[in-house]
Amino acid sequence: MSNLFTPLQLGAVEISNRVLMAPLTRCRADQDHVPTEMMVDYYAQRASAGLIIAEATMAMEGNSSFWREPGIYSAAQVAAWKKVTDAVHAEGGKIFLQIWHGGRTCHPVLNDGKQPVAPSALAITSDKANTPEGKLDYPEPKALKDAELPDIVKGFAKAAENAREAGFDGVEIHAANGYLLDEFLRTSANHRDGPYGGSVENRTRLLLEVIEAVAGVWSEDRIGIRFSPLNSFNSMKDEDPVGLMTWLAQRLNNYQLAYVHLMRADFKGEQQADIITPFREQYQGNLIVNMGYSPEEAAEAVSQGQVDAVAFGVPFIANPDLPERIQEGAELNQADPKTFYTQGTEGYTDYPRRNA
Repeated sequence: MSNLFTPLQLGAVEISNRVLMAPLTRCRADQDHVPTEMMVDYYAQRASAGLIIAEATMAMEGNSSFWREPGIYSAAQVAAWKKVTDAVHAEGGKIFLQIWHGGRTCHPVLNDGKQPVAPSALAITSDKANTPEGKLDYPEPKALKDAELPDIVKGFAKAAENAREAGFDGVEIHAANGYLLDEFLRTSANHRDGPYGGSVENRTRLLLEVIEAVAGVWSEDRIGIRFSPLNSFNSMKDEDPVGLMTWLAQRLNNYQLAYVHLMRADFKGEQQADIITPFREQYQGNLIVNMGYSPEEAAEAVSQGQVDAVAFGVPFIANPDLPERIQEGAELNQADPKTFYTQGTEGYTDYPRRNA
């Protein structure tokens, strides 16, 4: 396991180990999407991660996809997140913020009746929305006009500005799991004509504009990006996921990014392919991978040079001291899924440390 505990330079940020905390939606913000004090404790507890990638956070107001997820568009949110970053830094940790637009997953019940937006007027049919009223069907979204896209790009840039003010070490652009940027990338959700639809060059145009706008207010080496080319969650599929990711790997070499974060599989097991190998062959920067890695497999992947680091999700929910447990070969706590999206401290900040 020793190769998981060597330093790694991620753009402008040096991390002390290669056991990263994946972004995990936990629904512990308040009703105004302001981070709470329990979130300060939660992230500080996990500061021994090489890098914490904080949960999907609303870049723009009025685009809530989960009840009580955090935002980064108001002064109150920035001030609350500053408490989180200060606490993580005080423990010696590093933390990026995942900035995000939910696209067609933004249910009207969560957004004062507002119709969601998407690249095309295609509703999600494979999953249901989690709302305070229970699980609800997704409505048909409004297809965005080309003229509306610059405001979304500006929204991501402003979110990055706010994340910098809040003390984050960088941002991760969320282009995965069937949310807006991923919807533009993949063919099942993007049926557009014109400059943002059709060819892979056109479908990736919005993402590249977001990268350039975020780099314009911060810097390329403070930016990560997350992709899920195989994940069928939220009615997503691409007719050529390997081709899409190969093209993106080559195009992203034009930027000096901190990293690319690649989800290797499909939550539902419906789509299968080797995404990592062709991406690694083409991409020259840092590659972080995620989804179902054991510590042993993670160490082997890093040792063989397949990846530079591995992000763990659910294990970090139940094990605030996950890196120490992996390094010592200690038994891991098991997470309780019933508390993943509740609003209290149970199943959030009460998992025991090994030596507590």
